[in-house]
Amino acid sequence: MRENVSGLLVYLFDIDGTILLTGGAGTRAFNRVFRERYGIEGAMDHVRPGGKTDPIILGEIFERAFSRAPDSTESNEIFTSYVPYLEIEVAQSNRFQMMPGAAEAVRHLAGLGVTLGVGTGNIRAAARIKLSRPGLWDLFDFGGFGDDSADRADLIACAIGRARASAPEPIRDDEFVVVGDTPHDISAARACGARVVAVPTGGTDRDTLAALEPDAVLDTLEQLPAWHAAHSPCP
Repeated sequence: MRENVSGLLVYLFDIDGTILLTGGAGTRAFNRVFRERYGIEGAMDHVRPGGKTDPIILGEIFERAFSRAPDSTESNEIFTSYVPYLEIEVAQSNRFQMMPGAAEAVRHLAGLGVTLGVGTGNIRAAARIKLSRPGLWDLFDFGGFGDDSADRADLIACAIGRARASAPEPIRDDEFVVVGDTPHDISAARACGARVVAVPTGGTDRDTLAALEPDAVLDTLEQLPAWHAAHSPCP
């Protein structure tokens, strides 16, 4: 990741369904961990990961398998095993795909010197793995991750705090723009006083997103550079 923080609008990007889809790599990695550790097949069956943080996904697996939550030691051990499996699955996934215009939008904003962050339910190591395949990881300055909190609003707040800690000047709440594809991204942004741009690329339809009144609903991230030019004091 880059170390400098600069620019007038600060973007916090969700990953899955917003920037890319791994083609089920996360599901396969969790399944491998639970098969190896507990002898459980299909641990992710009936778990819908969209918009959920990795700790919440793990909690749902445990609830279905054991009718309880994992303790902190179990969670740490499982995620330690999950990361190398995810790296293998992402690298080998033949259904890995970028969302339309996503890589171009991120590179365009980075080229303008805009401050870019990650606001994702993935643990940090998983975010690195996913964003490294298309070569985008190093374009992001900071982030909020599933390691920080199981609650998406809390991890967005963590990302905002990190941006402010590195900024040469104060950043207002409404200078942060969360970019995401689910209602969870919208509610988390609003809880933090941030603006939010939604895209219906991850499975939530446009009308559902629009009903939650984000600042914008774009068809794809191909439209984000134009939105930025229209809303940034320094396009």
